[in-house]
Amino acid sequence: MDLLHKLLNILFSIVSIILFMLVLPILLLFRLWRFCVRSVFREKLAGKVVLITGASSGIGEHLAYEYAKHGASLVLIARREELLATVARKAMELGSPDAVVIKADVSKLLDCKRFVDEAIKHFGKVDCLINNAGTGIVGLFEEQICITDHASIMDINFWGSVNATHFALPYLKKSKGRIVVIGSCGGWFATPRVSVYNANLKWLPKESVEGCAKAIVNSAIRGDEYLTEPGWMHAVFLWAILLPDLMYLLRRFIVVTSPKTSLQKWKSQNTASFQPLEVKHD
Repeated sequence: MDLLHKLLNILFSIVSIILFMLVLPILLLFRLWRFCVRSVFREKLAGKVVLITGASSGIGEHLAYEYAKHGASLVLIARREELLATVARKAMELGSPDAVVIKADVSKLLDCKRFVDEAIKHFGKVDCLINNAGTGIVGLFEEQICITDHASIMDINFWGSVNATHFALPYLKKSKGRIVVIGSCGGWFATPRVSVYNANLKWLPKESVEGCAKAIVNSAIRGDEYLTEPGWMHAVFLWAILLPDLMYLLRRFIVVTSPKTSLQKWKSQNTASFQPLEVKHD
């Protein structure tokens, strides 16, 4: 059996090189052609119903504004109802014919079912579900007092998207709609000091939420399967695959040189509405 794996190691290496040399150029040309075609024949959003979780601030808020500019009706989900109402008013000023506000927590199964049911009751359909709600933890692993206290991270970032998608899927199939999931490049490049759940790249220069939201909406209406924003992160993906030793050294450098985030410092810099070492995005 060990000999078989040694042979497969050699065989797959040779086959991979041949495929990259022959197939990759053709694939890149095809993707360029498809991008040009989809950029011309883009999806029309007027009359569509878009459901956005985590819509009270950040990327979710500005996604609402971008979809509003295209004439889409909105279902805005978050825990902070007052902020949602403000987002809804501005979205309608920007061109949305209707914006419904629903206070809900995506980490709760029944809340996910409720906001989908209310969206269907009000509009009769859902054309696009945007799983945007998310949260993250800042700090070294050794600084975490009780790891199980952070189970809510998975409840929001993972199960929140799973449950919302589960309840919306029958209606999305009926409308031939789409699902947009807002993720993180941290899955490719694990970032120091985001140890419990690597959901945010803290050390990179940040892109404006307005620019990010616009790129997401443009990608969605082109029908892209995925989008990496900003685009230069594609190079980091290649480094992670082809230069793992270099990336390991870079992570060590970040750990040594980046300032520590202590619990007391975090408490002093954030309002009482935030839990220690936890950043709420919705």
